[in-house]
Amino acid sequence: MKVLLTGATGYIGSAVTEHLTAAGHQVVALTRNAEPQAGRAWHAQLVGDTADPASLAGAVTSEIEAVIHLAPPSGDADVDTAVIEALATPLRGTGRPFVYTSGVWVLGATGDAPLDEDAPTNAIAIVGYRPRIEQRVLAEVAEDVRAVVVRPGIVYGRGGGIPGLMTDWAREHGSGRYVGSAATRWPMVHVDDLAELFVLAATKADAGSVLHGVAYEAVPVAALAAAADIAAGGTGRAEPWPMEQAAEAVGGPFAEALGLNQVVSGRRALAELGWRPSRPYVLTELTGGDRG
Repeated sequence: MKVLLTGATGYIGSAVTEHLTAAGHQVVALTRNAEPQAGRAWHAQLVGDTADPASLAGAVTSEIEAVIHLAPPSGDADVDTAVIEALATPLRGTGRPFVYTSGVWVLGATGDAPLDEDAPTNAIAIVGYRPRIEQRVLAEVAEDVRAVVVRPGIVYGRGGGIPGLMTDWAREHGSGRYVGSAATRWPMVHVDDLAELFVLAATKADAGSVLHGVAYEAVPVAALAAAADIAAGGTGRAEPWPMEQAAEAVGGPFAEALGLNQVVSGRRALAELGWRPSRPYVLTELTGGDRG
């Protein structure tokens, strides 16, 4: 299958490229410029910018058999809606897949019971309009597009993601740090397990599916901060990072997200697609165990 991939040069996109290629698919990468990218396992490279929807005209040709939209949102709902229109319209009437990347932050704070894909959204500020984009994507089902929404948890692995940032913060400040309460929990997924889910979403998911890319429903953030301190060469110290200080350092919306307590289920992807996350637990990986 020939797959158009936005965000192909990013943290998640790089892993998705590898797993698509390993599964025998051809990746057509959408990049902002035509500069060659050494070492990329791409079949082809197209120039286009998801911040400029007009630049996407002609990107989805008749040869494109699936679109996976991994590029981050622009921050402008109208622009992101226009991007969906540009990428999905050529797929209408074909039954071909369009996979959109959202995230679990659209659920907002949760209680102790894991929220599944049927739970109502209650998006925090950093992803405020994203539920509307999800619905715009899913509306393409009526146009015979196999539209699918994937909501990753907090992604880790390969030294990246927010845990990678936490390791940098621990190195800079001399101890691990976390925003909010020590009781805060995050749903999490290894980047390679997530990449395998994207392959399954493109090849097997039913039209209209919403899937949580979550391998671990509730990772204690204080333990994660302690593991980040060990990864930074420390002894496993972790201390709270007051919201006001965090907001000054990383911005209010991101600080709010870092302090968000969530318990989220990813069991639908296991049951419906046979997804089997297998990479090491994040605390194991950060503290020097098997890194997968």
